[in-house]
Amino acid sequence: MGKKIFVGNLSFDTTSAELESLFSEVGQCESASVITDRATGRSRGFGFVEMSSVAEAQQAINTLNGRELQGRALNVSEAKERSSGGADRPRGGFSGRRNY
Repeated sequence: MGKKIFVGNLSFDTTSAELESLFSEVGQCESASVITDRATGRSRGFGFVEMSSVAEAQQAINTLNGRELQGRALNVSEAKERSSGGADRPRGGFSGRRNY
């Protein structure tokens, strides 16, 4: 099973293919995707890469964190699991309370 890596501070021009090519220099890159805004389709400036092993993921983090890509220093770290947000927390700014 592979290991997911977070890649931040990407140029808005960076493509998923370019990200995959960069990480393939370090080890076997299973997948790479630049996250885009749903409404505009524009890059949000970060993405995720999955390496084939934990060791390769750690090597990629050590090698590529701080490395420049398209004029920007990359922030490369282990991806954190996304929190569910919890049922007790309202979404979208509406708390269910009315202010009369």
